[in-house]
Amino acid sequence: MAARIVSVAFEGVEARRVDVEVQKVGGATAFVVVGLADKAVGEARERVRAAFAGLGLALPSGRVVANLAPADLPKEGNHYDLPIALAMMGAMGIVPQDALDGWAAIGELNLNGEITPVAGALPAAMAAGALGLGLICPEACGPEAAWAGETAILAPRSLIALVNHFRGVQILGAPRPGPMVDAGRGPDLRDVKGQENAKRALEIAAAGGHNLLYVGPPGSGKSMLAQRLAGLLPPLTAAELLETSLVHSLAGLIAKGALTRARPFRSPHHSASMAALTGGGLRVRPGEVSLAHNGVLFLDELPEFSAQALDSLRQPLETGEVRVARANAHVRYPARVQLVAAMNPCRCGVGGLGRGACGKAPRCLQAYQGRVSGPLLDRIDLTVEVPPVTAADLALPPPAEGTAEVAARVAAARDIQIRRAEAAGEGSNGLGADRNYASPLNARAEGAWLDHIVALDAPAKALMAKAAEARTLTARGWTRTLRLARTIADLEGGGPVRRVHVAEALIYRRVAPAGEVGAFGQPIA
Repeated sequence: MAARIVSVAFEGVEARRVDVEVQKVGGATAFVVVGLADKAVGEARERVRAAFAGLGLALPSGRVVANLAPADLPKEGNHYDLPIALAMMGAMGIVPQDALDGWAAIGELNLNGEITPVAGALPAAMAAGALGLGLICPEACGPEAAWAGETAILAPRSLIALVNHFRGVQILGAPRPGPMVDAGRGPDLRDVKGQENAKRALEIAAAGGHNLLYVGPPGSGKSMLAQRLAGLLPPLTAAELLETSLVHSLAGLIAKGALTRARPFRSPHHSASMAALTGGGLRVRPGEVSLAHNGVLFLDELPEFSAQALDSLRQPLETGEVRVARANAHVRYPARVQLVAAMNPCRCGVGGLGRGACGKAPRCLQAYQGRVSGPLLDRIDLTVEVPPVTAADLALPPPAEGTAEVAARVAAARDIQIRRAEAAGEGSNGLGADRNYASPLNARAEGAWLDHIVALDAPAKALMAKAAEARTLTARGWTRTLRLARTIADLEGGGPVRRVHVAEALIYRRVAPAGEVGAFGQPIA
């Protein structure tokens, strides 16, 4: 006697087909799970045995083998309980084999036969639909799996309910997708008094998707400003919502199938490890940079993160993805984020200038800011000094402009970028191969496309050349300055990039003169 049903194995956001086969073979009584299974999968045999006992069933006598094929694909997690139990029931004749055909299954069993929720229902449902199959998943995962669209979904509460469905005794209805949750109003930019330069930088960063660093003493409003960035960004598009939800599903962050178009905002503590930021661990879970995909990753107290953890972000910031290498597999997670960071100028917090200056300056500034590597700082487009807030600033009335007004300008600038990319894609100018049409933002423009959208006039070119000579701009710094100037021009209506736009962009990539410690302690451009 033998039976089979399909399940999935997760490799990053991809779900690969796994055939779960159960067969009784000759030999002493035993229940064996084979197929490169980890400890959680191996323990499924005891949960299945207990769940069957709760239903008044006993496993067949003799040796029973559950094979998870292909055998060279690692099987990890707790979601193989249900497919193993269903294949066992098929082999025992409790459920007809033809009833299992056309279905994939994921789910964990508790000891009384109830099916408990597991992570990854949405990517599993999409993979099942791509294979022309329906998905059987726990009842709690049904609203999430139903977002897969045309894929048929069964979401039973227990094994007995599923058996009754297949026998026609109790028909299970298809679950409905969970709600689309309104993100609600976040913190308003109107709460921030003063700091007009920092607000201007925040608006530019939001308009073009640029990375941003605030440097200033404690209490100057760095975290307040960063926390208001997400409110300036437009909602997720349908494609972005799907990408983001796949990652959140694997991390178990989708509650009751509820999705939201608000962009993710992740703010890990500075004690986070490299694996916590970029992904890893025993089962290679997505890290913070992937959980913030299509949103904002905020790193407060930037120099307090370990150097290894910070430098692990350098490649994801360039490529928009994380590849976690293992001896037997390479796992890929998307990681297209907008980085926002904040730091004090020195360990004491006050810096080397002004009233109450650090008594150890400039050595304290150099040592503290030196914890952040130059290559990482080179990937930050805007670096802004945030001065202390004065009593006069706090006594001012609330600003006239808040999040709503600034978000409208950001949306208009992003619309210019999208329409520009669509026009290039429809044209025959040969630029299509150089454009990433999944992300038309200026922050990711490069190659011929960047040259096309910037097209500096003579005064602007002269200023860039002078800056490169005097300020030692790196090749990456040159490119990021052009991107920044293009965004500044887009905020003014999308006209040509002029000298004034380049000049403002260069301000945000300031460096300290040779031999002198400036506000940021080391060259950034």
